[in-house]
Amino acid sequence: AAADTDLAEQLARAEAEVARLKDDYLRALAETENVRRRGVRDREEASQYAVAGFARDMLAVADNLHRALASVDVDARAADPALDALMSGVEMTERELASALERHGVKRIEAEGQPFDPHFHEALFEIPNADVPNSTVLQVLSQGYTLNERILRPARVGVSRGGPKAALAAAPQGGAQARTSAEAYEQTSEAAGGTAAGSRIDEAL
Repeated sequence: AAADTDLAEQLARAEAEVARLKDDYLRALAETENVRRRGVRDREEASQYAVAGFARDMLAVADNLHRALASVDVDARAADPALDALMSGVEMTERELASALERHGVKRIEAEGQPFDPHFHEALFEIPNADVPNSTVLQVLSQGYTLNERILRPARVGVSRGGPKAALAAAPQGGAQARTSAEAYEQTSEAAGGTAAGSRIDEAL
């Protein structure tokens, strides 16, 4: 009887040890799998966003090309064939740069006419206008860009003030997120006591 009891105790201890080792093994296996998944995710993100610094620097080139094109009006180009040829070359360069950026995941944010969204826009000033929904982007001072759906640079914009709030429901970007973003901007502006048109322009511009 004593021998049977001793064997039973040894068996119970062995089974408990087996259960503990199995639990440790499963935990180690799960942790290894988590590390592997994190490694795959990190490699993917590194591959997708490794060009972020370079792309951000290239945006300054895109801005300068855009400013160069905006500085010459149509009449001046029509009156001077040499100038027109030069500006046509600048246009081709701008298009090629935009195509190259897009091939690497850099896309322009279409901001004008959209409801203000703090995730994509940086409001610099307000423009009194009762004819459009409140907090609508009316002017774009600096184009915004995304890199593989992440914000690379927000669009720097001027937004409307004084229009109907109810019209936000029909805004181009639509949906609850757009309305919530615009309403958040309104609440922030009202809390600050309102803002006169142009009074919030970034001094660095």
